[in-house]
Amino acid sequence: MKTFLISIVVSLAFCNAIQAAVITVGKGKMVVATIHEAIERAKNGDTVVVSAGEYHEKNILINKSIALLGVNRPVIDGDHTCEMISIAANNVIIDGFRLLHSGKSSLNDIAAIKIYSSSRVVIKNNIVDDSFFGIYANNATNCTIQNNYLTAHNIGEMESGNGIHCWKSDSMNINHNTSLGFRDGIYFEFVTNSTIADNRSEGNVRYGLHFMYSHNNAYISNIFKNNGAGVAVMFTHGVKMINNVFEDNWGASSYGLLLKEISDSYIQGNRFVENTVGIQMEGASRIKLVKNLFIKNGYAMKVQASCAGNKLFANNFIGNSFDIGTNGSISLNEFKNNYWDKYEGYDLNRDGIGDVPYHPVSLYSMIVEQNPPAMMLFRSLVVTLLDKTEKVIPVITPENLKDNSPSMKQVAL
Repeated sequence: MKTFLISIVVSLAFCNAIQAAVITVGKGKMVVATIHEAIERAKNGDTVVVSAGEYHEKNILINKSIALLGVNRPVIDGDHTCEMISIAANNVIIDGFRLLHSGKSSLNDIAAIKIYSSSRVVIKNNIVDDSFFGIYANNATNCTIQNNYLTAHNIGEMESGNGIHCWKSDSMNINHNTSLGFRDGIYFEFVTNSTIADNRSEGNVRYGLHFMYSHNNAYISNIFKNNGAGVAVMFTHGVKMINNVFEDNWGASSYGLLLKEISDSYIQGNRFVENTVGIQMEGASRIKLVKNLFIKNGYAMKVQASCAGNKLFANNFIGNSFDIGTNGSISLNEFKNNYWDKYEGYDLNRDGIGDVPYHPVSLYSMIVEQNPPAMMLFRSLVVTLLDKTEKVIPVITPENLKDNSPSMKQVAL
């Protein structure tokens, strides 16, 4: 009986494969002239193949489970008036297009490609240029956004949407995309159980990555570079950020990574290079930061007094103007086995661990925190004397913010 049922299932699948059609869009005989017409003719399971060329078609709606494939990168031009492709069906594939000039709106989130309440959609190998939003997922599940190149050319936050935008979605897979010049390169809100990996988000007006209320997501091996304010993670728990690069995010209110009201998360193997602040932590709790590199930042980290229960183990702090900044006199976080290039202690028993604790908060950094204009005295003799005096007789800096077992050598990452 079991064998008979399997035979029926296989036969039905074979019949469906035979019935699936390929509809070609282009010029010549045996083809249809427009993408709209091809989609209207198509049935679930069919493939629409679009030949090379330029198509000025408005509001292409895909409401069937089909594959829409481009040959030699056909162009779909929105002529600055509309959303080019809207997806309102499960099991859809969009592959191999160049999408130009979407419309813009202060009321509607117009995108080059937008997913509406659908599952198992794949959007890959597309080029999006001069779009308000690039790729937008609205109430989507189990979708893949892969190997797309997205650019915008706006200079203000209100003039641009986000490169890849996901709202109220679950189990999304976003990988190997490039997002340049948008408001936020990648934006998550109310998104869960998803992975963002191997993407590049650069030169965006506000954030390279911005996510809020988005729990249990993983961010792996991405590059966030030269964005207006860096990367912001807010009101979220269960975050994993591994092997990412946060680089060249400069400005009065910029940072590599902002952790605001974050809890129960894990941050490992990341590089924070040449940012105003490597990591800024506000209201963060129970976060493990392990084997990260902080190099040539203004502040490696700012850990506000509202942070508690965080563990910073085996990180490297090299060439930063200030290692740690804080706005309080008490620290409820643990520092252990970190390498500090400013550490001047000794290791008499040669076990690789310093024999005296390291206090990473300098007196001058506390003064600058309260009086920013004092930064003009940076690297002056007076500042050097103040910091040396404070290390010998700590008075103002938080006594319990210290690494009791600093590493004498850089930690292998």
